[in-house]
Amino acid sequence: RGQTVESGGGSVPAGGSTRLSCRPSAYTYASKCMGWFRQVPGNEREKVAVIITGGGVDHYADSVKGRFTISQDNDNTILYLQMNTLKPEDSATYYCGSVSCNIITGGNWRANYWGQGIQVTVST
Repeated sequence: RGQTVESGGGSVPAGGSTRLSCRPSAYTYASKCMGWFRQVPGNEREKVAVIITGGGVDHYADSVKGRFTISQDNDNTILYLQMNTLKPEDSATYYCGSVSCNIITGGNWRANYWGQGIQVTVST
């Protein structure tokens, strides 16, 4: 069984940018909705951005709207999160995964997370 390949993140100054990427194994891919989530110690994992595969529709948490952009490569095998104008409160471990499309309309949702997560630390 293949492994999810993740990259990006690290330590970034406030106001800076970074791009996260996630390439799940072929065995875990093929989901209609995919997204990025983040978690800080002591808090629940929260939605950051969701995209409908091949549908050109994306959805964001209010806290990142206008600063983050979720996208896929042309083959829909790699999921990206472009993060601009970073703030210290964006510091978290970021996870990619498939998710119930209900998340877009505010309904109950469930996610299947891929990989070990990517640490992003935004310094002042």
